[in-house]
Amino acid sequence: MSDLPPCPSCQSPYAYESGELLMCPECGHEWDPKEVEEESGLVVKDANGNVLKDGDSVIVIKNLPVKGAPKPVKAGTKVKKIRLVEGDHDIACHIEGFGAMGLKSEFVKKA
Repeated sequence: MSDLPPCPSCQSPYAYESGELLMCPECGHEWDPKEVEEESGLVVKDANGNVLKDGDSVIVIKNLPVKGAPKPVKAGTKVKKIRLVEGDHDIACHIEGFGAMGLKSEFVKKA
């Protein structure tokens, strides 16, 4: 098998070389493998193991109680434009009806 890294866009294992760049046949993404190695720093994965990036949309998979709020964030709530941060709550976001808050990646799945 090939020892090429998976596509950073869609995680497809079928990447192939095209000159000095790598190409993905599934999503059409092309990238320089040297640049991807330098960018890898904070890696946050959702409950299913999918890698999350800034700007992704996620769905809450469990009712989450919120301190000071009369109701929890319901399972199935879609959260758009997340921002990854370091710490215990590794997703910073804005949830309609609740405002800005931090979420743990183990309670969301990629939308």
